[in-house]
Amino acid sequence: MVEITFVAAFLAGLASFLSPCVLPLIPAFLSYLGGVSLRDGTTRADDRIKVFLNSFFFVLGFVVLFSAFGIAINGVLTNISFDLMQTISKIGGILIFIFGLFTLGIIKVWFLEREYKLTPTKTRYAYLTSFIFGATFAVSWTPCVGAILGSVFTLALTQPGSAFTLLLAYAAGLGIPFLLVGAFTAQANEVIRKHGKFMSYFNKAMGILLIIIAYLVFTGQLVKLANLAAAGSYLGA
Repeated sequence: MVEITFVAAFLAGLASFLSPCVLPLIPAFLSYLGGVSLRDGTTRADDRIKVFLNSFFFVLGFVVLFSAFGIAINGVLTNISFDLMQTISKIGGILIFIFGLFTLGIIKVWFLEREYKLTPTKTRYAYLTSFIFGATFAVSWTPCVGAILGSVFTLALTQPGSAFTLLLAYAAGLGIPFLLVGAFTAQANEVIRKHGKFMSYFNKAMGILLIIIAYLVFTGQLVKLANLAAAGSYLGA
């Protein structure tokens, strides 16, 4: 499948991480999962390992859930008729365009501006709790990440054969920064405090990319690009 979609999905995950209502909370959240207070510092080796391992299981939670969604989409939609797939692509293109406009702040969508949170019950096992929190995070719907996450799911619906890879790419874009913050929590907290406001511009760029993807999906150009890429790979071989 066309590489632009995988790159876009990865960047969408990164944009979700950099969202202004998510990014400032991440160091404290990961420290909370690891049972370490930022005020006490995380310079001790035991503290750093504890935070990183909880971060790893947190990321694993949403990676597993996104992968399951991708497999389900692939299984349900791969064999549907061409005409129905064309209709889904048209609708998907319109939805991604709306999500792009919302991400740019041009329009308001009431259900994207509401915040939906699920709070899992803590368990006796810290890593299991982190895993459950991660899976919960994957299905939480917040004003900052809702449009971007919705766009990736919509794109997966219009490209069911690549749904698993697309959602895995999104999870990688979201998860890798989480692991980096988990490994360097104190330093990341300082960087976010100083430069966090500038990272919000990344979301604007993501909004523009979503609009471009929406056009390609609606007009069927994404499929043509995929076919050209596949032909190029075949000839190159």
